[in-house]
Amino acid sequence: QVHLTESGGGLGQTGSSLRISCTASGHSFNSFAMGWFRQAPGKEREFVAGITRFGGSTSRADSVKGRFTISRDNAKNLVALQMNSLNPEDTAVYYCAAGRLLSASRTDYDYWGQGTQVTVSS
Repeated sequence: QVHLTESGGGLGQTGSSLRISCTASGHSFNSFAMGWFRQAPGKEREFVAGITRFGGSTSRADSVKGRFTISRDNAKNLVALQMNSLNPEDTAVYYCAAGRLLSASRTDYDYWGQGTQVTVSS
């Protein structure tokens, strides 16, 4: 069992940057690949970025490549998403998730945080 808590969401303007974080408690953090997903109003939850257990490999959705970076610090039980060059299409609730492998599929993740709102104004 692992409990995930996101933080750092908020309001930004087009072109600005935000950093969101997720801390984990419970089971060994480095047992899990970690992912970030987002869900905008009226849309399905979609994959944003993921990272393997020890950070050796990452994956990002095409929509955020070149703008968003995922990282993790296993000593701090933390995974972060640095978001640059934000635009209104990035507005969503962002969720971190822990799973068995790095994947873009929601079904490969067993634990989810409660989400943090990111709003980008034009």
